[in-house]
Amino acid sequence: MLPVLLFPQFDPVLVRLGPFAIRWYALAYIAGLLAGMWLVQRLVQRRPAVALPQQVGDFLTWATLGVVLGGRLGYVLFYQPGRFLTHPWEIVAVWGGGMSFHGGMLGTALAIVLFCRYHGIPVLGFADRIAVAAPIGLFLGRLANFVNGELWGRPAPDWLPWAMIFPSAGPQPRHPSQIYQALLEGVVLFAVMLFLARSERVRARFGLLTGSFLCGYAVARSIGELFRQPDPFLGFLFEGLTMGQLLSAPMFVAGAALILYARRGKVPAPA
Repeated sequence: MLPVLLFPQFDPVLVRLGPFAIRWYALAYIAGLLAGMWLVQRLVQRRPAVALPQQVGDFLTWATLGVVLGGRLGYVLFYQPGRFLTHPWEIVAVWGGGMSFHGGMLGTALAIVLFCRYHGIPVLGFADRIAVAAPIGLFLGRLANFVNGELWGRPAPDWLPWAMIFPSAGPQPRHPSQIYQALLEGVVLFAVMLFLARSERVRARFGLLTGSFLCGYAVARSIGELFRQPDPFLGFLFEGLTMGQLLSAPMFVAGAALILYARRGKVPAPA
């Protein structure tokens, strides 16, 4: 058996100021939103232009609310509805952990629709630019999962040289699945989205980039879930699938439908 790696035991708290604490997880959310908005401000100006840079700055508050509220409510509804039904006051305790990407995505989608309709911005065109930047937050979020020593992987084979022992998961070496997911959902998906967004023809077909992101994330998440240990309160579900895989299935279907819609629809006139 090869030697295994020991989890480095990061402190999940970056800075403590009396009773207040700034956690790496919160920093990942903040950095992801700021970096994403910086990129979106540049993307919306490329032909065909869909919004003004200052409008993207205005959307930051909407995006923050969509991500946080949607992510928390998604976790409550998708993962532990019974627990929060009996302990409703815990719903607001986001500092105790428990966020759902799929819920955050739905919250952000709602924020995009409301914001764009209020400002007269093409919804799918704006969503496309947001979709290109989304993997940045995913990458940072998965790294924060690793720093927290949470969402670890399934037991690893003896020959895997980077198998890791997570103290909270017992003595068995496991896949560092947080890193796998950071690479798949963050690095690989970001590279694909940037490549697609280089083409003006792709950018001009509103909905194509959003659909590509939805399909790409669904595939990346489903692959990553093959190495991630399911949540103990859920375990494996239908036909051995995990909750993450089941939630990704409709996401893939929606993405494919958007791609078909974008390819068949009219290309907007140049701005």
